[in-house]
Amino acid sequence: MNARVRPLRLGALATSSIARRRTLPTAVGMPEVELVAVAGRSVDRARRFAGQFGCEAEPDCAALLRRPDVEAVYISTPTSLHHVWADRALRAGKHVLVEKPLGVDADEARRLCSLAGERGLVLRENFMFLHHPQHAFAEDLVRRGRIGTPSAFRASFCIPPMPAEDIRYAPGLGGGALLDVGVYPLRAAALLLGRGSRVAGATLRVRASDGLDLSGQALLVSPSGVLAQVTFGFEHAYASSYTLWGDKGRLSVTRAFTPPPAHRPELVLVEQDHEERFTLLASDQLRTCLQDFTAAVRGGARGEESAEADLREEAIALMECVDDIRARAVRVAVDDRP
Repeated sequence: MNARVRPLRLGALATSSIARRRTLPTAVGMPEVELVAVAGRSVDRARRFAGQFGCEAEPDCAALLRRPDVEAVYISTPTSLHHVWADRALRAGKHVLVEKPLGVDADEARRLCSLAGERGLVLRENFMFLHHPQHAFAEDLVRRGRIGTPSAFRASFCIPPMPAEDIRYAPGLGGGALLDVGVYPLRAAALLLGRGSRVAGATLRVRASDGLDLSGQALLVSPSGVLAQVTFGFEHAYASSYTLWGDKGRLSVTRAFTPPPAHRPELVLVEQDHEERFTLLASDQLRTCLQDFTAAVRGGARGEESAEADLREEAIALMECVDDIRARAVRVAVDDRP
């Protein structure tokens, strides 16, 4: 009988909303994870988190990183601080799961990925949707030729306006629609079309007062010549979907990025005179993401030829695309909102 693998001893850096609502409740319910400690800017808030999730509270994030019993950290600080704390965690010898994206630009992503590779540590973004089986199912349909030769891709992730005090409206904290929701359809394009798409054009609607991007679109060209359009923003009724067209059919994923754990996905394949709907089993993509992170830490296969190296390259490629969109975008100034 195999010995039971001990749980991954995890520390949480930051007392964010997503940590409180989603990540930590899932983590503490998993036998693969033991939440050891939490730390943030407010000691009182860290203590409330500790009481809620049954762990210890540290006076600050640096103290948490000094703990020898913390093997890995989950970082959910504002985006502008992802690089700062991921860098410190890696230098402290901790594996890192950080909320997406890795940093605010490709340079930050490159530096973190290089450091993780040098130190043989796992560094992953918390892109939960990549761990949902509906996307592997979609890839398999395309691979089997059900839509023929792909020629066009369209993806959207849009949400309604948020309260004015939301940190995603704070430019100094890495706010803006491109870094928050835009990275999802861009990452989906890389998943379905391959890494290395070129930016052919982009537009951003920005706040007149400070230039913060509220929404946008980008046109991409994949390495194989597929044309892609991605739409994102904080100014829309909710949308979370993608569609891939080919010369024989059109495949749509209707709840692509944030399906609830109990949701049974429905993929729609439309051919010339035929429509087929595939209803899949429900899946908790966050739980699977955490399981995969734990397995990567325990597996130890983190050399330059490993899957971890490939994931690091994908993270860098995403941020290179973000930088290119920023550089090429036509900006349309709009009245401040909210």
